[in-house]
Amino acid sequence: MTATITTADSASSATTGSDMDLLRAAVPAHGEPVLMMPAQAYTSPEVLAWEQRHLFAGSWSCLGRIDELFGATAAGDRGGKPITQRALVIGGISCLLVMSDQGLRMFANTCRHRGHELLPDGGASDRRSILCLYHAWTYDFDGTLIGAKGFRDDPGFSFAEHGLVELPVRIWHGWVFGHALHPLGSPEVPDFDAHIGALSDIIAPYTPAALVLADRHTYTVQANWKAIAENYHECYHCPLIHPELCQVSPPDSGDNYDLPGVWIGGCMDLRDGMETMSLTGALAAQPIPGVQPDKVEYVHLLPNLIISAHPDYVMTHRLLPLTPGSTWVECSWYALPGPDGAAPDASAAVEFWDLTNKQDWAACESVQRGLASPHFKPGPFAPTEDAVAQLVSMIGRAYVTGRLEA
Repeated sequence: MTATITTADSASSATTGSDMDLLRAAVPAHGEPVLMMPAQAYTSPEVLAWEQRHLFAGSWSCLGRIDELFGATAAGDRGGKPITQRALVIGGISCLLVMSDQGLRMFANTCRHRGHELLPDGGASDRRSILCLYHAWTYDFDGTLIGAKGFRDDPGFSFAEHGLVELPVRIWHGWVFGHALHPLGSPEVPDFDAHIGALSDIIAPYTPAALVLADRHTYTVQANWKAIAENYHECYHCPLIHPELCQVSPPDSGDNYDLPGVWIGGCMDLRDGMETMSLTGALAAQPIPGVQPDKVEYVHLLPNLIISAHPDYVMTHRLLPLTPGSTWVECSWYALPGPDGAAPDASAAVEFWDLTNKQDWAACESVQRGLASPHFKPGPFAPTEDAVAQLVSMIGRAYVTGRLEA
């Protein structure tokens, strides 16, 4: 079932209630969306705080690639030991990823004694146990408390009852996904397989786990994360914004999928004689065996992983909201390794998409400035913006139900 987003004046929230109340009131129980979301969805700190808690922490956020999160060493080029622990934030909740012989686990990054962080956010460690640097409480990699100074002989203290809070984490085609809002085993944790739905059938032929990082760019875009996602899901803007893209791919080509899972996307065609998305249309990397040579898959696994699968490389955009009007974007290019296992050269793909990214960012930033106008009112969807309507519908339903659902 899809939802309708109806109009709401951007200035009205000051007098008619909270921004979330206004957004929920704009989402009827059923019907196809006919208008974009109200401005508050893109400009309100209240809305972003709700999204961080319910869409990013409360869903399955992409945290990065398993080989990059744990493939390095704590001492970098100095030859340190392999990383065993890494702290990061999911939707405002600090989490601790742990890698051991038993595999990957995730815990709340908070000591069970006084709440001290086990690692600072963004930090990594090669220790063989989890050590709180405040009072030296120590945990095994399964989260069990194994050391608490002064409590060993206390008959009223239970080590078993003071283990770390474990959180759900999964690996899918080399990407790590975490859920930070509810503990492992809670019925409130959304089913990961249902979240992925039919997307594996589309992405699996590209063997993402077998690809290696060719290059990476990061951007801070002065636009709301949803404005960036909406831009990704339509090529209505391509003739004016992306002349280079239109030379290799018809902007009105392809189809939008309507398949199970918490994702949006479709495919686009390459023009005759074009082998991939590059400035010349020539291959940018070694062709990936078994994939369609004349199509590019464009999918967005909500909330924050965008995958663009080409005949010769896979590009991802990972979105992390910073403020209502700014988003950190990590753009990565993956390709098959060379015969000697060396990192591939995908510079032709990087050159093409860095140019295209910057064209998109300028458009998204202009949209964000326009959303701040008191005269903004939501506009209609063009006939080719069905994927944008699908995204708006899915997020609109989440505002009402409290969670992303297929």
